[in-house]
Amino acid sequence: LTEFMAKTLQAVRGMNDILPAETSAWQYLEDTLRDVVHAYGYSEIRLPLLEKTELFKRSIGEVTDIVEKEMYTFDDRNGDSLTLRPEGTASCVRACLQHGLLHNQVQRLWYMGPMFRHERPQKGRYRQFHQVGVESFGMPGPDIDAEMIFMTARMWERLGLAGASLQINSLGTQAARANYRNALVDYLQAHADALDEDSTRRLSSNPLRILDSKNPAMQELIAAAPRLPDYLDEESAEHFAGFCALLDAAGINYEINPRLVRGLDYYSKTVFEWVTDQLGAQGTICAGGRYDGLVEYLGGTATPAFGFALGLERLLALLMSADAKLPANEPHIYMVVSGAAATERGLVLADELRDAVPGLRLQVNCSGGSFKSQFKRADRSGADFALVIGDEEVVQKTAVLKPLRNKADQETVTHSVLAERVGNLLSGKLDG
Repeated sequence: LTEFMAKTLQAVRGMNDILPAETSAWQYLEDTLRDVVHAYGYSEIRLPLLEKTELFKRSIGEVTDIVEKEMYTFDDRNGDSLTLRPEGTASCVRACLQHGLLHNQVQRLWYMGPMFRHERPQKGRYRQFHQVGVESFGMPGPDIDAEMIFMTARMWERLGLAGASLQINSLGTQAARANYRNALVDYLQAHADALDEDSTRRLSSNPLRILDSKNPAMQELIAAAPRLPDYLDEESAEHFAGFCALLDAAGINYEINPRLVRGLDYYSKTVFEWVTDQLGAQGTICAGGRYDGLVEYLGGTATPAFGFALGLERLLALLMSADAKLPANEPHIYMVVSGAAATERGLVLADELRDAVPGLRLQVNCSGGSFKSQFKRADRSGADFALVIGDEEVVQKTAVLKPLRNKADQETVTHSVLAERVGNLLSGKLDG
């Protein structure tokens, strides 16, 4: 059995268990982000993990790294090709079209959950990873672009994260992007001898992604390449200027990065990334932009859209590195019980306390044990207090409150005032 477990009973590489000691940090992060998106009037949509493969091929682009190399794709028993979702935007658009959510109306939507990409696992990058995605539909102006940036800035503020910097760019309309693509290809073909293998492959399929190359030998060539902002059409230039003006008015610092292109084919006009130098090479913690052509490309009516996604694993890594003060998940009180009557009354009293003291985390000792062993469990639980009930206390309708984290005296409290006393002792520590 041991050999079998060592070889077989292991999580799939890059797909990690989130253990109880970690989940309180996850819950804190998820709750904080949820509060922020709700504050901006966004509604949650829940999407399936599996979609038809063609959805991602068409929306993301067949010659992107995600579709070519990273998707988990298989044929089901009906012979249909299905894929574990590598990102959420395509699924969100599919759901909106399927259920008529975009017909003569605007939508502000968000979702949270796991995504899947088969890539080399490393710090902050896993094969099953978790994202929060935020999408808006039906609003063409730069004000919704700016509001999304305001929202992300508020997230960092609420989480107490410093050091993230904002990079922005405009890809222009599809026509402007096509003109730029032609100029870029001409330039790169003239320097074909300097291209690495990956860039040579992308030259004919997705040349803008060459600008994202991290190969040091390519940086001089990339720096001298035509600049996308020089090819913007008037509409895109006005949109981008309006977007920048709104950021300026809000006092949000940013850098215009003309090499920022994003990896997915559906982007147009505004794109952005929040980046940090605290996570090594994988420095992007949140990214997105405008994708006005995607809804029509998937069969709907032309619909302006803007969205972003952020990676929860990377945000958690930042929180840990910043020694952020995270909420505890240990019980406030551990109930020690001794005797049949105490066991019976203790379970009922515990529920009465949970009803009377909002946010109270109370753990009852179950399956017996001596006082000594129960107090050891109480100490290991991390609780602030032990609440002790024996058969004698049941008769007297009392309980003993014993501090576990300091040397203060224990006290005997009657059941009638126990909830009030517990609330006072734990003032400032309760979740409710």
